[in-house]
Amino acid sequence: MKNNEAELWFVTGSQHLYGPETLKQVDADSKVIAAALNECDLIPLKVVFKPVLTNADAITSLCLEANNDGKCAGLVAWMHTFSPAKMWINGLSKLNKPLLHFHTQYNRDIPWADIDMDFMNLNQAAHGDREFGYICSRLRLERKVVVGHWQDKSVLNSIGVWARAAIAALDARTMKVARFGDNMRDVAVTEGNKVSAQIRLDYQVHGYGVGDLVAEVNKVSDSQVKSLIKDYGEEYGASKEILSSASVYESARIEAGLRAFLEKGGFKAFTTTFEDLHGLVQLPGLAVQRLMADGYGFGAEGDWKTAALVRAMKVMAEGLKGGTSFMEDYTYHLDPENEAVLGAHMLEVCPSIADGKPSLQVHHLGIGGKADPARLIFKTGTGKALVASMIEIGDRFRLIVNTMEVVKCPDMPKLPVASVLWKPAPDLKTAATAWIYSGGAHHTGFSQALTPEHLDDFASISGIEFILIDEHCRIDELKRQLRWNDLYYHLNRGL
Repeated sequence: MKNNEAELWFVTGSQHLYGPETLKQVDADSKVIAAALNECDLIPLKVVFKPVLTNADAITSLCLEANNDGKCAGLVAWMHTFSPAKMWINGLSKLNKPLLHFHTQYNRDIPWADIDMDFMNLNQAAHGDREFGYICSRLRLERKVVVGHWQDKSVLNSIGVWARAAIAALDARTMKVARFGDNMRDVAVTEGNKVSAQIRLDYQVHGYGVGDLVAEVNKVSDSQVKSLIKDYGEEYGASKEILSSASVYESARIEAGLRAFLEKGGFKAFTTTFEDLHGLVQLPGLAVQRLMADGYGFGAEGDWKTAALVRAMKVMAEGLKGGTSFMEDYTYHLDPENEAVLGAHMLEVCPSIADGKPSLQVHHLGIGGKADPARLIFKTGTGKALVASMIEIGDRFRLIVNTMEVVKCPDMPKLPVASVLWKPAPDLKTAATAWIYSGGAHHTGFSQALTPEHLDDFASISGIEFILIDEHCRIDELKRQLRWNDLYYHLNRGL
């Protein structure tokens, strides 16, 4: 299903040199391709055809229009004929929306028996797109290049992946993160420069005392609580004993209050801490899990960067098979024959990654000093997945991704939390070494829906560094990459 809140604009470049008949055909062919992209299930956004661009004024107007249109998530540009690139300079220099350069042509095959100069004049993407590519490189314009025929599924999939990253970047432009309490204790990686984040990544972080949340929780009516508890019974099949417990009642009260706070403030992500709970009967657990399942981003212990990242990942993953959640690398299984990572958190793991129906339970929590909280307990289905960490490296942000294989997790009767067991690529020792060299955090966004390409495209659109740890990772190469990246980002500020 297409996202009705955003659009991709299909933009074709040409020129008047070839005469009106050629331009008429360029227009017709472009409409066919734009319509095909719009109908393609692999592309989650509506694709809108824009009139063929043949001069600098039209190009500049189009780019400015895209900048100011809140529904435009990005441009897909294609040069059907040769389109002199000097006329693109002014417009592209002003463009602040993501750009995908689609290097394709209308015909798939060369018509060997019929090809003539009219055909050659019309179908010039082979060098028209190279002219466009040159000026994008000359302007040091960040963009994605996709090459291949417009009916090729692998090509369409790449456009769809980029479109998901583009809509996440568009969502960030209006993202507000509510941070209840401050950074916990002396933790370094959850700190950061919120001004830098807003400049580079667009989203805003607003701080609140937990008392602001408590005031909203205290407004919740008994009928609201009972309605939520009824939902819990229907969704999770919990026993009457659990549903009638004081803990579940309080969890529902916190959920209703937290949800109201976020909705009133227009927030898309939030953080909590277990250090600052004054006025709350228990640490929000069930409430956080259910809000994440509804698309909110979350970060524990004041981790606003991870909260924003989880929201972006959820936006990218909408409609795809597999869930996305806040996660933490909790502990290792270091059997040389079966190394694995146990991912979990005290309470706050999203049920979108559950394998089957989650179980609603109440257990003691030996941290936070509050009443026993309710939480959803489940394990995660096996298969491919990834974790991603957004960190700040002083002068920039770095997005680190590690691919993995989720494996069957043994029963843990004394650990009543949602959990996932995985084998990181290429192996635990290499992955953990690479993660630590890269500065990766212990909090991550976990997803079974996304691929590294989604996150790489998101990093490129956002203008941030991207590090991939996968089956090809070698520590010596990674260390060199990190050193070169330090030099590049340092010099790039003056280029």
